[in-house]
Amino acid sequence: MLGRIPLEAFRVFDAACRFMNFSRAGRELNITQAAVSRRIQTLEDHLGAQLFHRRGRNLTLTSQGERLFRRVRATLDYLEESLEPFSTRSREIVSISASGSVSHLWLGKRLKNFDNESPFVAVRLLTTDSPSELASEANDLVILYSTGEHPRWNLTLLMKEILIPVASPDYLARRALEAASLSVEEIAALNLIDYERFNAHWISFRQWFTSIRHPPNARPEPRLSFSTYSMAVDAAVLGKGITLGSIGLISEQLASGALVEVGTERLETGYGYYLGTPRHRSLSPAAERLHQHLLASP
Repeated sequence: MLGRIPLEAFRVFDAACRFMNFSRAGRELNITQAAVSRRIQTLEDHLGAQLFHRRGRNLTLTSQGERLFRRVRATLDYLEESLEPFSTRSREIVSISASGSVSHLWLGKRLKNFDNESPFVAVRLLTTDSPSELASEANDLVILYSTGEHPRWNLTLLMKEILIPVASPDYLARRALEAASLSVEEIAALNLIDYERFNAHWISFRQWFTSIRHPPNARPEPRLSFSTYSMAVDAAVLGKGITLGSIGLISEQLASGALVEVGTERLETGYGYYLGTPRHRSLSPAAERLHQHLLASP
């Protein structure tokens, strides 16, 4: 039976399923709405099964149609991947590694912008908090939490680490608090949100309070603690309390007003986030484009 069905019919069926509209499917395939309808009808006749429920202009898939769509979509995806090596415009692959917090808070948006500018470069992102995996030379680029020196990577500073307490305006408003006027003692008494330290050099609230110029009299205890830094930031945005913000990483939240600085104490740790290129091999043109894009990103 399959040999009697034109393969083009499956491509038309796939487009009709994705758009749930024969006219839009026809525009994508550069054929008329009537041609789409005829090909779908031919496919249904060959299979002996109704694939769509038609109610005026509204389409929905039947159970047989849903089952066929999953199989056709999987087959087309596989075929497209299999043909990539034969394409004269196949995408160059660049690999980059970064921690979970950098990937979630800073890198993701910039990689999306890069994809829009360089559609023929595919970026493979390794997100890990393991120092050995981050610094693996299997990657083309890396973003490291560092003081600026590494035996295997040439590092360029992306942003210094400057830590400040931050909270959402909603959290502060519910407590009638003025962000800029809060003392360290007052901050220590609020709902502190902390995170696990996967690196001995990371600083959480306990270390921050002991490192600033005027630490509180009593040792504060966090009310909430998360396994990742990005989860702590997300909780602060949702108004759950106050967390430490690394200014460079949360620049978007600060600019949008989702988070505001609390108090006036800032701690510059001497560390920062650095973009690394391999010391012992050259970058490909695609990797060099991504390197320059990230360095130029605000």
